[in-house]
Amino acid sequence: QVQLVESGGGLVQAGGSLRLSCVASRRTLSMYGMGWFRQAPGKEREFVAAIRWSGDSTSYADSVKARFTISRDTPKNTVYLQMNSLKPEDSAVYYCASNRGRLSNYNDYNIWGQGTQVTVSS
Repeated sequence: QVQLVESGGGLVQAGGSLRLSCVASRRTLSMYGMGWFRQAPGKEREFVAAIRWSGDSTSYADSVKARFTISRDTPKNTVYLQMNSLKPEDSAVYYCASNRGRLSNYNDYNIWGQGTQVTVSS
């Protein structure tokens, strides 16, 4: 019943920035947080960042720390991923997902968006 829709992907040059958005059609009591994942061709899906809807807890993959920032606007059911200093290795399809428990537990991400393509050229 809940839909997640990502937007904001595109083609940028290395060193540039993009801001991804993820809008949930609605929130339920079991939706405790949101995460961003990415998947490049031929590679497994990789955790990027996560945040509680309360905003009091965030986590990042080591590869994006100091470059990416996750944030949320709870009344708008929207989560953002600000990506700065982009590198070609950041190129991937980026997915947002809803978490119903522990942000560190992949199995707790039970609702997924369709993804948005991010391509960083060198």
